[in-house]
Amino acid sequence: MSDQGSKRAPSWFLDRVHGVVEAARAAKEGWYRMRLLHTSDWHLGHTLYDVSREAEHAAFLEWLLDTLEAQSVDALLVAGDVFDTANPSAEAQAAWYQFIARARKRLPQLNITVIGGNHDSAARLDAPDPLFSAMGVRVVGGLPRRPDSLDFERLLVPLHDTRGHIRAWVAAVPYLRPADLPLVDTEGDRLIEGVREVYGLTLEAARRRREPGQALVAMGHCYMVGTELSQLSERRILGGNQHALPVDLFPEDVAYAALGHLHKAQRVGGRESVRYSGSPLPLSLSEAGYRHQVLLVELDGETLGSVKPLTVPRTVDIRRVPERSEVTLEEVLAQLAALPEAEAGDSARAWPYLEVCVSLPRPEPALRRKVEEALVGKAARLVKLTPAYTGTGGALADVQPGISLRERKPEDVFKARYARDYQDPLAPGLLEAFHTLLTEVEENAS
Repeated sequence: MSDQGSKRAPSWFLDRVHGVVEAARAAKEGWYRMRLLHTSDWHLGHTLYDVSREAEHAAFLEWLLDTLEAQSVDALLVAGDVFDTANPSAEAQAAWYQFIARARKRLPQLNITVIGGNHDSAARLDAPDPLFSAMGVRVVGGLPRRPDSLDFERLLVPLHDTRGHIRAWVAAVPYLRPADLPLVDTEGDRLIEGVREVYGLTLEAARRRREPGQALVAMGHCYMVGTELSQLSERRILGGNQHALPVDLFPEDVAYAALGHLHKAQRVGGRESVRYSGSPLPLSLSEAGYRHQVLLVELDGETLGSVKPLTVPRTVDIRRVPERSEVTLEEVLAQLAALPEAEAGDSARAWPYLEVCVSLPRPEPALRRKVEEALVGKAARLVKLTPAYTGTGGALADVQPGISLRERKPEDVFKARYARDYQDPLAPGLLEAFHTLLTEVEENAS
């Protein structure tokens, strides 16, 4: 084969050509297939064992801009947790604002809708609203209200095609805190029914506005029934695990529900149209095996056409030595010696994050020193050293290996302390009160 024949156009160029061809065909045939890109849980400002993820986030945001353009996307939906904390660093905020500015410059017709998540400060996200509104960007950090009703002018977002026609309406409901919920007279769960009423009122207002041919889209940041959590970086929200929300919050006339909070991409209740996009980066070592992605959603008129996952390139890998169960210190040191050498000129920021797990018969005071000496000159960054003890008696054998205090959820600590001090089982009402107090503390801290 000749050199000329062996050359192939890059994938982004082929995607761009395909998008243009599809748009032209749609215009000729009198229909329009709207393209949405669903993402969530960016967690800008996140650190992994005190190691900054700034470079990884910068690479993701650059890739996202290229993908929005290459795929001819009409609307970007960001379903919460823009930031990792309610008080993000100046660098994290700069990355957020720079992304919005660059997206507006490169893609002036792109619809951008963002909702707040449980990690975000609602007030912080809402503060630039006058500026964002002038730019045609809708950010709903907290649940907006008027004196006697919800503020549907902010909660309902029209999505326009390239010719300015409205093709869909978004019910952009942010993370709902218990204080946001109406008091519902019900024999069921008060919090769940309060959430149901907020979504029901918002979707009904959207139905009154939309016209034939316009799709109904919902956004939410919540924990749904029958989903899978990442234990080290997520927690059940809305007052605890008694309040997992049912999938029927989103009736069948909702063409697509773009959800955030869970870092593992997944469908809800087996429905193709109700999805978590997942996080674009692994936010804990336990998420290394996830497929980190965004979702390209096509709406065909009022209905869902297709959902296509687009894998986010991983710029920094996560490795575990050994790959599975713990081995002896001698075996661990031998495996570390076999790791690739760092090459001159390499940036340490691109080296894999490394967890080292070792089985020990007794505490080894020199463990960290021996492991760090074995890693000298290796292209790896040690972020976690996990000893597991093989003894069958004593306190160490009763402790779950590999989970440090910083990794334990507040609920776990509360349950352990209660079990230590009291013989009776923990009452559900007491656990519920703990979750309510925890939510108040976290909100006040923001």
